[in-house]
Amino acid sequence: MRKTLVISGGTRGIGRAIVEEFAKNGVDVAFTYNSNSELAENIVKELTSKYGGKYRAYKLDILQPESYKELFKEIDRDFQRVDFFISNAIISGRSVVGGFGPFMRLKPKGLLNIYTATVVAFIVGAQEATKRMEKVGGGSIISLSSTGNLVYTPNYTGHGNSKAAVETVVKYAAHELGDKGIRVNAVSGGPIDTDALRKFPNYEEVKSEVVKRSPLSRMGLPEDIAGICYFLTTDKASWITGQTFIVDGGTTFA
Repeated sequence: MRKTLVISGGTRGIGRAIVEEFAKNGVDVAFTYNSNSELAENIVKELTSKYGGKYRAYKLDILQPESYKELFKEIDRDFQRVDFFISNAIISGRSVVGGFGPFMRLKPKGLLNIYTATVVAFIVGAQEATKRMEKVGGGSIISLSSTGNLVYTPNYTGHGNSKAAVETVVKYAAHELGDKGIRVNAVSGGPIDTDALRKFPNYEEVKSEVVKRSPLSRMGLPEDIAGICYFLTTDKASWITGQTFIVDGGTTFA
């Protein structure tokens, strides 16, 4: 029987690459989108045409984590099982005002929004996924993180501290869910060339610095993250849990 991935934020960038990676490896995919239903449905059609299988798109406001409960009920109606859950969706624009900026300009609302989208949404989504994974004998849960909690990145205090927090949550979840046959890990990407990064006002500066610092002399691509996410859900990673994997082109050490 085909397995099923549930992933938040599957229409662009890293999320889109992850959806493609799992689909081409024979995994059915339930992915969420924020607002562009037309784009989401076009992706469903494209995947169905290329790979067969089952793919569905669901609208999700990541700032309302409790809505995961109803979302998973919808997924239950469309899919027979849930084997993997990846928390990938992020927020940008007005939602991060007061959370993305110099330390002295940070405001509670922006900081709380980032924490909600990064940490609380991961917890609620993982809880709902776990209830389904127990029924099929286990599974794999992954949170996307970033090296912004390891390397100073201008204006990144709000995101960086939330990424550090979610990596800690991953460790606790791994210990508490292991007896259910569920492994929990994080994948921490260095700056990846995505639409989200291009919205940063200092994008060109960040890109230049990454290329300079990486011994591979290039920016990271969404596919660089997708590959390790898929690996972590396979039997080849069956004794890996509670870990954060850094995928940064060697820039953290530079």
